[in-house]
Amino acid sequence: MPDNTTHGRNSTTGRRFGRVARIVFWACAVAVLVLSLAPATTPMPSTGWDKTNHLLAFAMLAFWAHRAYPGRTAAVLLGLLAYGGLIEALQAFTPDRSAEWADLLADGVGLLFGEMLARLMWPWLAKRLSVDGQRA
Repeated sequence: MPDNTTHGRNSTTGRRFGRVARIVFWACAVAVLVLSLAPATTPMPSTGWDKTNHLLAFAMLAFWAHRAYPGRTAAVLLGLLAYGGLIEALQAFTPDRSAEWADLLADGVGLLFGEMLARLMWPWLAKRLSVDGQRA
């Protein structure tokens, strides 16, 4: 069973923020899917290079997944990599998208980057927040 005090001051705060993190994570996962399958002619946010779009999207997913599902890092990251593979497979069936191994590689690099960032940022954020919401 995950320890809810890992990223919060107490178990109540940890559980509450974990619930919020799960909502944000799943909203982001749906947004990544929709943006990945939308027609390429649809205006959408971009870094200007497809591979960095993949990297940033999957870094964000890993960042939120770290907090949403503490203690399940390997399973979640493997699941997200499989999700990236599913998206690539689905893109092969769209008229103006294509599946690329390099995109899946960018997803994997993004997952590692997001996990490293999460390991640095979540403990720092936990120290900055107190139980009553005021700065420590």
